[in-house]
Parts: sequence; C-alpha cells; structure tokens
Amino acid sequence: MQKMENYTFIVVGGGIAGVSCVEGLEFLCPDKQVLLLTASPLVKATTNIIHLSKTLCQFDVKELKAEAFADTHPMVSVIQDTVTSIDSVEHTVSTSQGKCFKYEKLCICTGGSPKLIGEENPYILGIRDTESVEEFQNRIKEARRIVVVGNGGIATELVHEVEGVEIIWSIKDKHISATFVDPGAAEFFQTKLMKGGDKEIAEKSSVVKRMQFTLEGSSNLKDAPRGAALGPDWHSNFNIHGSYTSRTKVTVEYETEVKDITHRTDSTDVCGESWPVYVQLTNGKTYGCDFIVSATGVVPNSSLFEKNEGLALAEDGGIKVNWKMESSLPDIFAAGDVCTASWDCAAHWFQMRLWTQARQMGMYAAKSMAGSLAGEEVLQDFCFELFSHVTRFFGYKVVLLGLFNGQTLNRQYEVLLRITKDTEYIKLVMKDGKMQGAVLIGETDLEEMCENLILNQLDLSAYGEDLLNPNIDIEDYFD
Repeated sequence: MQKMENYTFIVVGGGIAGVSCVEGLEFLCPDKQVLLLTASPLVKATTNIIHLSKTLCQFDVKELKAEAFADTHPMVSVIQDTVTSIDSVEHTVSTSQGKCFKYEKLCICTGGSPKLIGEENPYILGIRDTESVEEFQNRIKEARRIVVVGNGGIATELVHEVEGVEIIWSIKDKHISATFVDPGAAEFFQTKLMKGGDKEIAEKSSVVKRMQFTLEGSSNLKDAPRGAALGPDWHSNFNIHGSYTSRTKVTVEYETEVKDITHRTDSTDVCGESWPVYVQLTNGKTYGCDFIVSATGVVPNSSLFEKNEGLALAEDGGIKVNWKMESSLPDIFAAGDVCTASWDCAAHWFQMRLWTQARQMGMYAAKSMAGSLAGEEVLQDFCFELFSHVTRFFGYKVVLLGLFNGQTLNRQYEVLLRITKDTEYIKLVMKDGKMQGAVLIGETDLEEMCENLILNQLDLSAYGEDLLNPNIDIEDYFD
C-alpha cells in the first residue's frame, strides 16, 4: 500500500468550479498545500475577466494541460486520477490508481453528465466536454443530415455554428432557445437561424480571443473519463463542417419529442431516402439521419457519492449545500453543477447550471473552506443576490439579469419591450412598478442600470414606457 499523502485542501474536479476553487484557496491560504484531482488531462481556467457590473462578469475559458497548470501554481499539486471513494470519517480520498489522500477540507466539483435521450446507442452523441466535441467533429465530416434534440445553450450554439449539413432541430417548446429567452427574443434570432450572409457578418464582429488545447491520444473516447464542461465559444477551435459545400439548412420541429429510434436499413424517411438511423417524433414525422445529437441538459455527476451515508442529495441528484457551500457531511463542500443550492435564495437569484455560476460557486467555496479552517465567520457573496449571465447567441451579446423570464412571479408581471431589427432586443420584467428582471440582446449598454434598478427595487411607475425611450438617457435619472 502506498504511503498516504496529506493535504490541507483537496478539490475533486478540473472544471471551472474546481479550478476557481483551487485558485481561490491559493490566494486566501498561500501557505497551505492544495491538491487538485482531475479525471481529465486538461483543466479549465478562467482568463480575461471583465467586470461589467457588480454581479455581471464576462470571461474567457482556457484549457490547460494539468502539468502546465501546476507549473504556474507552486502550492498546488495536480494529479490526473479518478476518485473511487471518500471516507468522511477518516477524511480520506481513494483513487483508481490505488492512492489515498488525507484532507482537512474537501470540495467536490465533479460537474454534470449529459442527460442522453438513449443510453448505449452508437448513433446518439451527447455534447458536454472537449472529448465529446472531438468525436462530434470526426462524425460531422461525412454527415449529410443530423438531428439535434434539445433547446438549451449548447443546442442553440450548435445549430448556429454547424455548416455544410442539414439539421433537424427537435424541441419540446413553442420557440427556440426557450431555456434562456422568450418567444419575442426567439423571433428576433430567427433571421440568424436561417444562416446566409448575416452569419458571416456576425462572426466577423465577434473575434474570439482564447487559447485552447485538444486532447492527445484520445481515440477511445467511449472508455475515456469524462472531462470538464465546455465553456463559452467552445466551437471556436473545432472544424464542425459537414459533407455539403452549400449553406446549412435548418428545419425546426416545434412542440415535439423523440418517440422512437430505429436502425432499419430497409427504411426510408419523409424524403424517401435511406439513412443509418431513423428518429420518430411524437408529432408523427420520421427523419433519417447520420447521427443524433442529444443536447437535453445535464444531471449532477454525483453517483459516486450516493454510497456515502449522511451525504444528503436533492431530488435532482445534486449534493445539497447550504449558503456556505457546505454539504451535510463535516468538512466536505461542493460547488458547480454537482451541487444543488438548498438555502433560502434571494428574491432575484436562482440556480442554473451554467459556467458563470460554476465560477462563482467555486470561488465562494474556497472562501468558506478557508474561513472554516481558520474558525472565522464568512458572509455570503454578493453574487448570490442577483442572477446574472452573459453569453452569445447567433452572434449577439446576450445579458440575462434577475427573473429575466418572470421566474417565480406566477405570471403576475408586465413586460416592457424595445426591439430594433437585427440590432437589439430589450425586455424589462416589471411588477408593481419595480424591475424584476431583464433580457438585453445586442450592444445595449444597459446592464449596469438594469442591475441597479433590480437590486434597489426603486418604484419606476412614474417613468412608464420612458424607461425604454431611446431618445432619453434613462441613466441620468439614477446617477
């Protein structure tokens, strides 16, 4: 048996949450040894951080080889290995290579796993990490048609970015990108969905400045350990072009789900063509395709910890954490997609498993762990006061603030809209004259004002629709 190694802090998972936690611990406790255990040879770190407002933060995600990350963080040890068990009584972590590590404080950041529409089906691919995107890249080269199932961020980006292939987009909602936007914003995106020259213009106006690395020797992806979640602009370093030279054709099938998947070689689809696999939808249509992309969200990657007695899991499978990111077991914390916020959340904050929240949770978990070690009380971070997220869809900057789709308001709200075709889409969610949320698409420069108005809960009844009057600089009212 190998000699047990002792560390003050151990973080499990090399994704955004795990790496953010490690960097926070290194900053707060520079004299303590930190161990990062990652199943992937790559870790994901945030860079080029730009604070757009108090809670809204824009950043890039770079992939680093584990040893390169360790070289730049002298108090951090990085080991590529898979955790097999955690002993909360002895404060030890065991791995698949037979190693055992002792900790004082442990943070679980194992992320989420793709929620596939069919298990063990060679024609179904879930996109979640760099490894699965590499497999997608290899498959798309010879593809004529693919079926994309799902309506979240990855599905939206995929449908927009893939070229040279016919796409059947199956969504269960009445409009595209329903996870993030309302029908009005979906209509605003519609021109970009149809591809064409506008897409080229949008791409030229949004230069991506990211260093990215791909896995070496990862041919057997099925048996390889899953890596960390994709960050923003995950598609920028991959050739995702199909076998057609013509522009992409997208067919959206609304309010439908996958009913059945068959592999009959003697079948034909609605167009009379023969395909390797056929997807039957609940609306009665059947499409043949080369393969299916399952982009239907993630489930917390917490199955390893189900056998840990006393570790409370939420209904969605996530590790329950309190406002300090503490689990139900002493000295064990959790952050990112693997955890479920189980405290009384602020009125304008809720959990979505996004890379922005993974970073926030990881950094705050580090603060809580350091405070716990020193016996000091910590206060909850201000980022948990307001939901905030910035991303890009169809070439547009998209800012989501507060209850941006009226979440928790039980439809008891009104909406103020300002739309400039192909330029901007602004939606303000109002209740009792106070702003509750906002959707800002395009270069609106309104994010800081909206954030302040949501947090301050000022009565805006007197301003009415002038809040969105382009001829009035509304920020002057609130300086």
